Amino acid sequence: MQEYTTQQKARAYDGVASPFNHLVKEVKALGMKKPAETLSESKVKFINRILEDIQGFIKDEPEARYLDLLDDEALPQYSDAILILSQYEGALHGFLSRYHGYQGSTKGHDWFVKG
Repeated sequence: MQEYTTQQKARAYDGVASPFNHLVKEVKALGMKKPAETLSESKVKFINRILEDIQGFIKDEPEARYLDLLDDEALPQYSDAILILSQYEGALHGFLSRYHGYQGSTKGHDWFVKG
């Protein structure tokens, strides 16, 4: 049975997916050099802004219960940040695979939306 999302949530995904993917790539690259190094407060705040945007449209999805923000008081190490970002990667993948795919009516890939 096909599941549907809203146009608003589909647009939110489209708006955050690319910045998030670039962020993950950058954090992983920095973490490979020094995984035990602590992130700066400004990096944590920037990352959390993107994570909060994702939480906004994914809050009703099954994966949402595993999505935490980075702790901006006890600054995390890169390895911790990579673990958290990996959870978001999985949640975004689940959202995309659940609500995006081939549409016979348009003969192309698009969001499955209602309303």
